[in-house]
Amino acid sequence: MLTDLFQYTFFTNALEASLLISILCGLAGTWIVARRLVFIAGGITHASFGGIGLGYFLGLNPLIGAAVFAVASANGMLFATRKGNLREDSAIGILWSLGMALGVLFIFLTPGYAPNLMTYLFGSLLTVGLAELNLMWLLAGVVVVFFALFYRVILTIAFDESHARTMRLPVDVVNYALMTLIALVIVLSIRVSGIILVISFLTIPQSTANLFARSFKQIMYASVGISLFTSVGGLYLSYWLNVPSGATIIVVMVVVFLIARLFAGLGKLRKSGEKKTAAL
Repeated sequence: MLTDLFQYTFFTNALEASLLISILCGLAGTWIVARRLVFIAGGITHASFGGIGLGYFLGLNPLIGAAVFAVASANGMLFATRKGNLREDSAIGILWSLGMALGVLFIFLTPGYAPNLMTYLFGSLLTVGLAELNLMWLLAGVVVVFFALFYRVILTIAFDESHARTMRLPVDVVNYALMTLIALVIVLSIRVSGIILVISFLTIPQSTANLFARSFKQIMYASVGISLFTSVGGLYLSYWLNVPSGATIIVVMVVVFLIARLFAGLGKLRKSGEKKTAAL
């Protein structure tokens, strides 16, 4: 029975985490897709692995190290590409490879075995604890308030940054603030889907929503709903099949995207046929 699982704390924690990650990635991912920052998000994700390794080496929570590396990498990429005359793809490649290399070195230098390392690489939604849920609630509140207060500025920058500058909007402040929030969203999402798959939460639901939504706000709302639906569906499916939850959720996301793509294509064909019929 579907309701039988609610007696387990790990399952209710997983559902709560699914809701919070859906909100976080739905909002942040819409900005990333609109600004075409998908590869920058990927660079931040992999650079954070250096912080995970540093956390193991220093005996700290690996998420603390990941957050420091992710925020530094995010703002470093933005500064290097805007002020340092460095190409965006070059900055991504440098920080991506440096973060992964430092992570490997720190983990190698850490005495003994690094526990739970695979959960940071591939995610484990069912092991999310109370402390991580509290951090997700806090960050979700900050992100929602930030988007609510600066929505007009965010929308203008997303589609025409030059015009936003001519309007004397705080473009640089908003860009750096958003990159910091995106970095923190990525770090907390690592516990759900892992470094390898976290980019999926920031792109697939948004790409699915973009097939039908007609505005930035609609894409945000639809992305949250799609992410939550696929996360819960993937969670149940992974339980029944006894397979990793993070990977299952991503597969469900891709299947939903393909189905949505099919229906969107059929809708265009139907409209095209109606126009030809009307012309005759």
